[in-house]
Amino acid sequence: MTGSSLDAAYFDGIFESDDDPWDLATSGYEAAKFDHTRSVLADRQYLRALEVGCAHGVLTAQLTSLCNTLFAIDISAKALGRAYDRLGDRPGLSLQRMAFPQEAPDGPFDLIVLSEVAYYWGVDDLGRAAAWMLENVTAGGRTILVHYVGETDYPHSGDDAVEALWSKLGEYFSVVKKDRRGRYRLDLWEKR
Repeated sequence: MTGSSLDAAYFDGIFESDDDPWDLATSGYEAAKFDHTRSVLADRQYLRALEVGCAHGVLTAQLTSLCNTLFAIDISAKALGRAYDRLGDRPGLSLQRMAFPQEAPDGPFDLIVLSEVAYYWGVDDLGRAAAWMLENVTAGGRTILVHYVGETDYPHSGDDAVEALWSKLGEYFSVVKKDRRGRYRLDLWEKR
């Protein structure tokens, strides 16, 4: 584990060199993972949701029908430009550049989506994210975390990042679902 989060320049560089750097729009693996994420959340409608790290909006497009309002943020201006192109002006959707958790929207939210983002954060930012979640997730609200579990060159592995958040939040949240499917893990937590 390291102390520094990856910054906007890192992600802008990735999107500068490749329109779809993680094959989010074309990969069967990503499509199955997004379908799994949506199906786990589809048992209810969310009043106000936050998606952190929306990239260019592939998962965001699947989440909009589950949310009355969806605030989707990304650290990369280039990624958000592509999200605008993909999603247009959907009712209830707001896209904004924000370096979460150093910058964070005002809550409350009844759904937080952390899909493939927590392992980019250093130790301090994992602590900031946990503190923000304690203050801004409603009672009965959910947090879903979906992360690749293979080896990375990011500040944390997917397992380490999720476990670091849980070590700060487990006293206040319950595990609704914990699922490992091949190369990724999905964790659904609900605030008590």
